[in-house]
Amino acid sequence: MSLLLVRHARAGDPEEWEGDDRVRPVDKRGRQQAEGLVDALSEFALDRIVSSPYLRCIQTIEPLAVARGLNIELDAALGANRLDDVPGVLERLQGENAVVCTHGELPWLEGRNFKKGSTWVLSDELEPRRYIKPPA
Repeated sequence: MSLLLVRHARAGDPEEWEGDDRVRPVDKRGRQQAEGLVDALSEFALDRIVSSPYLRCIQTIEPLAVARGLNIELDAALGANRLDDVPGVLERLQGENAVVCTHGELPWLEGRNFKKGSTWVLSDELEPRRYIKPPA
């Protein structure tokens, strides 16, 4: 089983964004990163795609969902203001072939690298096992 944790692709500077942060889109580089996830994650079986409802997360995994013929399931517990809730979502998905898209520096990663557009492959114990760099 493969449980993958993706950080949303690049979405520009939040300080320069005017308006509701939930609808801040990925930028040009972010679109390239999102498209690159299709190849970067091609070796993994996937049955589910679960995402933060924030636009930049949805846009990050949209190309993957299209390529795999999967729907994107939105989960408010993955939102930018709920990072402490991410482990609970992962526990619910444990043992499934799923990709989860969320935000930022997750406390339980204990300072491990998690750049925008990157992926962590999680172990059966939900520990980060392998890091996949952001697609170019």
